[in-house]
Amino acid sequence: MTRQIRTSPAACEQSLHQAYDTALLDLDGVVYAGGEAIAHAVESLASARADGMHLAYVTNNALRTPDAVAEHLGELGIPTEADEVITSAQAVARLIAEQVEPGSKVLVIGGEGLRVALRERGLVPVESAEEEGLAAVVQGYGGPDLAWGRFAEASYAINRGVPWFASNTDLTIPGTRGIAPGNGAAVEVVRIATGAEPQVAGKPLPPMHRETVLRTGAERPLVVGDRLDTDIEGAFNGEVDSLLVLTGVTDAEQLLRAEPRHRPTYVDRDLRGLLAGQPEVEPVEDGFRCGGWTAVALNSGVLELRATGEASEAGEAGGEDRDGGADVDPIDGLRALCAAAWTAAGDGVCALDAAKALARLGL
Repeated sequence: MTRQIRTSPAACEQSLHQAYDTALLDLDGVVYAGGEAIAHAVESLASARADGMHLAYVTNNALRTPDAVAEHLGELGIPTEADEVITSAQAVARLIAEQVEPGSKVLVIGGEGLRVALRERGLVPVESAEEEGLAAVVQGYGGPDLAWGRFAEASYAINRGVPWFASNTDLTIPGTRGIAPGNGAAVEVVRIATGAEPQVAGKPLPPMHRETVLRTGAERPLVVGDRLDTDIEGAFNGEVDSLLVLTGVTDAEQLLRAEPRHRPTYVDRDLRGLLAGQPEVEPVEDGFRCGGWTAVALNSGVLELRATGEASEAGEAGGEDRDGGADVDPIDGLRALCAAAWTAAGDGVCALDAAKALARLGL
């Protein structure tokens, strides 16, 4: 059966933390960046948990173990148990274990998170391509200090025909100083040297979704992420709803140009969106309205944003107080723009010029 193409962010009368039983939260760019908590994350997650929502942290970052991640979250003020953390290292370890004999040796190109996950599956992590009986190579994010020689070690084994697995292929990773190369960039290095293709476990692919469902038992999950090509696409592939927050790598312009598999169910500024309902984006005669904004796709190839009669002159510039201190919320303007852009694009990518509209919102 053909899936319906999303052409607008959805509405939700209930607060999202009441409408869904489990939040499947990405970490980098959603909960923290560069190890520091993102604004409003700690308080929002505490409120959601207090009201009965189960929180699970689902990350493509294979560097750290679930114990280490849980400890870090606790230090940030987010009490977390290790079994509430699901990593791409766990997903790729399960994928490997299904294809090799128990006790097999696996060459590790990455950090401790991979080694612990492999041992959990009864596999033996090793460091050299020269190990006798090597059954697989696994590559995951190793942090900024991972030696270049590790990529050569992987290449030696893969060029001899050893199966290659990757935890994930995120090209970038957000940090306090900006965007840095992720595991996907490192995978490209090995791909160039070998001409091979790895089996990949992480978001947005099915092995990660399966790992998450098996470990959380979620019945009405909501994927919460900052990346269109991993978090949102992973939710699309798993046929579950998603919330995009604008605290990580995806900006408003990229969101407007999202192809169907990258269009989230909901859009919000940050994790405070978990505690709120989501407004309706309604079609009007010449475009789409949300809150105090109307977005229109003009024949001239431009996305235009108009303030409705409810908006004040100050509100047109985009207020900062989401609790009513301004007449309009710029995120409502973005939601209206999404509807106009996605409707115009259909099953493609929107090519309309949105620069002036986004500048008006301050996004």
